[in-house]
Amino acid sequence: MTEAFEAGVLLVDKPAGKTSFAMVKVLRRLTGIRKIGHAGTLDPFATGLLVVCLGRSATRMIADFMDGEKEYLATLELGRVSTTQDPEGEISSGAEPPDYPAEVIEAVLERFRGSIMQQPPAFSALKHKGRPLYHYARQGISIEKNPREVVIHQLEWLDSRSVVDSALPEMRLRVRCGKGTYIRALAEDIGQALGCGAYLTALRRTGSGCFSVTDSLPGMELYNDGAAAVVQSRLLGVENVRKLLQKDNGMDNMACSS
Repeated sequence: MTEAFEAGVLLVDKPAGKTSFAMVKVLRRLTGIRKIGHAGTLDPFATGLLVVCLGRSATRMIADFMDGEKEYLATLELGRVSTTQDPEGEISSGAEPPDYPAEVIEAVLERFRGSIMQQPPAFSALKHKGRPLYHYARQGISIEKNPREVVIHQLEWLDSRSVVDSALPEMRLRVRCGKGTYIRALAEDIGQALGCGAYLTALRRTGSGCFSVTDSLPGMELYNDGAAAVVQSRLLGVENVRKLLQKDNGMDNMACSS
């Protein structure tokens, strides 16, 4: 580390196979800053935008980032289900995916647009008696939280075709949603509505509030020689980020970091 780092925000494109905490850990090593947090965990299998806040004045803004809309690209496998609603669980067969015409599938998706009630996943970081739900789920203890209202601002079917056109029926979706939405739960609910079951096989966060993944630093570059200097050059100052948040307040804009 050649010079002291000031507080700021770094946009990281988290790679698959790395935890969100792994990104925090390597940044602590590179910058010497201990107070580091991020605005929304991505599961290890997921990729995409992780908004990382370095330093106390930056971490104070995490709640503001968490309140912003998120955008995802999601891939569902139809006709199979998972105990965790994603590829990290035990996978089993559901029902044969029906050969619905596109208009029928669109009608099903329409039911999930706007304000919906969603059951929080058993494998989630929501707390029960001070412990995250996944702590109980891993011990085989089922803790059900009451369904919560979430908002799906956009649900776009990206490969509009029969869902049984291929040997591995899949559905690719673009989702823009409000705070507290679980894409895993959305995938399972869509599968149930289609009558065949589904689970989330891939997830990429492309936007968070006014930030876009296109402006982020590839996460694996944090492990390269000279990474500290790269982080220094890509760090967004706290005051600049505050201005971006003020500008974005009330605006539907997913790309304000450039």
